[in-house]
Amino acid sequence: MQRLRNACVASLLVWLGGCSSTPNNYHTLVPSDPVRDSGQRIQVVRVAVPPQVDRPQLVVRQGQSGLAILETEWWGANLVDEFRSALQDLLGGPAGGGKASLRVDVQRFDTVPGRYASLEAVWRLKQQGQVELTCRTSVQTAADNSITSLVNAHQANLRKLAEAVRGSARQGSCPA
Repeated sequence: MQRLRNACVASLLVWLGGCSSTPNNYHTLVPSDPVRDSGQRIQVVRVAVPPQVDRPQLVVRQGQSGLAILETEWWGANLVDEFRSALQDLLGGPAGGGKASLRVDVQRFDTVPGRYASLEAVWRLKQQGQVELTCRTSVQTAADNSITSLVNAHQANLRKLAEAVRGSARQGSCPA
């Protein structure tokens, strides 16, 4: 009887221990200081990201061919919405009713702990009365091994993308 009771208590402790979990951490690509008004009205109408990273958890590279889904490190929203909201804030344009429309097809969104975050995107900018521009931006920002550093590097990459889009809207051509 004592042995049965000890086995039940041990099983209960193992079960309760399995119920405890590490809390989730939430991250955002949206800048803390959005552009108030850049003078340009660019509406982000569509963003597409690679399916490998299109999830609420952060996905990082492991070695040459591996990916790790960080189960306790989450985006504040799904990655497409985070990306769209951040880019819209960085462009300073309205959420709707812009004079120009932007479509972004992200080709790569790599997060490599201890090395960098990179972004490669093909984007299309259509301004009223002008030919649609199809441009490519490829940026990489160094990062250390911390999640905060990696997210900050992705934020820096989005700032660079927004600068390229604004420059193209002013000049009417893709960045050199």
